[in-house]
Amino acid sequence: MLNLSTYFFKIDQLSIFVGIFIVFFSILTIIYSFGFMRRQKGLFSYYLYVVLTLVASLGAVFSNNLILFIVFWGFLGLLLYLLIGYGKKETTNSTAKKAFIIIGGTDAIMLLGIAFVWHITGLLQMDKMSIPLSTRPATLAYLCLAAGAFAKAGAMPFHTWVPDTAEDAPTPVVAFLPASLDKLLGIYFLARISLDIFQLNPSMNIFLMAIGSFTIMAAVMMALVQHDLKRLLGYHAVSQVGYMVLGIGTANPIGIAGGLFHMLNNTIYKSCLFFGAGAVEKETGTTDLGRLGGLAKIMPITFVTFLLASLAISGVPPFNGFASKWLIYQGIIETAKAGGHLWVIWLIAAMFGSALTLASFMKLVHAVFLGQPSRNIKVNEERIVGSSMFAPMITLASLCVIFGVFAYQIPLKVFIFPSIRIWPRLSGVWNAGAATILILAGIVIGSIIYLFSTAVKTRRTESFVGGEDVKSHPDMRVSGTEFYNTIQEIGLLRVIYKLAKKKVFDLYDVGEKISSGFIKVLRYIHNGVLPTYLGWCLLGTIILFWILLR
Repeated sequence: MLNLSTYFFKIDQLSIFVGIFIVFFSILTIIYSFGFMRRQKGLFSYYLYVVLTLVASLGAVFSNNLILFIVFWGFLGLLLYLLIGYGKKETTNSTAKKAFIIIGGTDAIMLLGIAFVWHITGLLQMDKMSIPLSTRPATLAYLCLAAGAFAKAGAMPFHTWVPDTAEDAPTPVVAFLPASLDKLLGIYFLARISLDIFQLNPSMNIFLMAIGSFTIMAAVMMALVQHDLKRLLGYHAVSQVGYMVLGIGTANPIGIAGGLFHMLNNTIYKSCLFFGAGAVEKETGTTDLGRLGGLAKIMPITFVTFLLASLAISGVPPFNGFASKWLIYQGIIETAKAGGHLWVIWLIAAMFGSALTLASFMKLVHAVFLGQPSRNIKVNEERIVGSSMFAPMITLASLCVIFGVFAYQIPLKVFIFPSIRIWPRLSGVWNAGAATILILAGIVIGSIIYLFSTAVKTRRTESFVGGEDVKSHPDMRVSGTEFYNTIQEIGLLRVIYKLAKKKVFDLYDVGEKISSGFIKVLRYIHNGVLPTYLGWCLLGTIILFWILLR
């Protein structure tokens, strides 16, 4: 007898883990929105869409039937389009349309993948499948389903909607979807099809690790040269997906655990960063890095939480980002035991990506909080950033520390290892507790040295650059936006950056140009002239006779 409850829905450790944090980030987004979206029109619809997104996300995570899953998944694409529409920029509508078309297009590809799965197995229940990638239909089915996961999470080449959404959509929407829920859902589904529904072969594992490594490097290189705070964070949201895909692609327990742990960590620090960016935007009215600076004294809570999240995403110990990256590094090294030689490339990409991420956030923190204040910007004196916006930032920044220092005791032991049903043997010499004590000791010693040094009388003078007084010559101010601009002039990178500005690598833009060209050809052919139509009919008849009479 068919059990309808288990046929349509299934509860296991992985779905429970993801479901808990879907609810958690939804609650934080609603609390943050109380402050950020205050006094805006249409708030009933906004909060309704947020709640419906929560419900649809839980429906997708707990679905055991592929058809039911794709229904919830497609509904989330529509809600994404509606939520992006609350942005105030002129390009908001085109950005919403772009996100909807990319997500919707990959949803159609997923339907094709489900058709392949039905053709192979005759089943729709995910927990009843275990398909080896030994045939072409099986491989095509996996790639079609993986395309949907890549698009939802923001992995290349389906990533271009994420930076645009980050720049144009309301900040709570960005923190809620591209930064948290879409990452959880995309990587959850990639893990589900890679670990449960299909049996991956070494070639597919290499493919996943190649996609992950390329996503890490390409996105972080784009982030380095951005001059908009939210757009820069958007590219980092793409880059971090690469680590998750890379971890799952290792196909060993420690790497998979690292990928899922990084999925969780990314949602924590990335949401915190976007919440901080929203506070800056609310206080100053801009996210242009060239117009920001010196906000650390004005917004100390935002500065501290933003700094902690920046250290976490950069992989600085003892924060949570380092803990998950450390597992991914070990998982990559484990692949060498199978006799492969490409592990060196994956490891270099992962570690170099962390270094570039740190460099990017040095630029960002300097430009927004530590640099000289800009005279072109007026800070809102009403202090409209209140407790409803501070509370989510403080909560997430605290988790960046807690999930790093107590990585094994809390997230790994409670959520990650039970989700993959394997308890991998951790290697290496990293000890979070001992490292934290040593770091704190270093901070204390440094503070003591600083206090002794300031006890000596010093001469105070105005800041100057090259002998020029900054107050008298504001054009001498170093904003931080100039950092790393020179890399755009380096050999091959110069060509790549120019092509990127022309959107040559944007699948949406390329597809739009191809479609427009095809439409122009059709318009030229269908010109309304009767002899032209008769000529096409005659040509078609000749071709048809040629085919039939062969």
